Amino acid sequence: MLIHPWDAARDDDEWRAWLATRDFGQLAANGVDGGPPVVVPTHFLFDGAAEVLLHLARPNPVWAAIERDPLVLLSVHDDYAYIPGGWRKGDPETGVPTSYYASVQLTCRAEVVDDPEDKAEILRRQLAHFQPDGAHGVVAAGEGPYHRHLPGLRGLRLAVVEARAKFKYDGHYPAEARERVAGLLAERGLPGDAGAREQQLRRMAGR
Repeated sequence: MLIHPWDAARDDDEWRAWLATRDFGQLAANGVDGGPPVVVPTHFLFDGAAEVLLHLARPNPVWAAIERDPLVLLSVHDDYAYIPGGWRKGDPETGVPTSYYASVQLTCRAEVVDDPEDKAEILRRQLAHFQPDGAHGVVAAGEGPYHRHLPGLRGLRLAVVEARAKFKYDGHYPAEARERVAGLLAERGLPGDAGAREQQLRRMAGR
């Protein structure tokens, strides 16, 4: 993705903090035999540093692509909103509309996990994240209500090789223009507006 200097993450801490509160994205692997990329929407668990864990059903077509080329991309975006041109310059006839969004793309080396206990460990860690109240059965390779499902899935460990992060919130515009947009986002209140406004104000405060 194109990242202008004013949209780039200030440092690794910024994108890691943002990604730490997200757990759904798209896993993309290179297509097999010249085919298009395989893209899988999926929940995932980011460890906050350099590893991502997830699991997928065994029939998923992504496995053939990963076995051919283990270098994959995990793409996550959020806090997006459409910004009318008049909001940015205060003049609807001359202002150019844009999109606000945050996006992190992780290039990763994938390791397929087939050992039953290792798969169970991935599931335990994901459940601890998604269901911290513990309202689920025992997750183990040889007991509990889920162990018979383990053969039908495979786990993935993704080691982060490179991170590209973008926070597109008019960082090159004057402060008064960004403050105006933040106020108008609060007034409009569409889905995504609150998140975009939060990122807009956070980025401004950090300048």
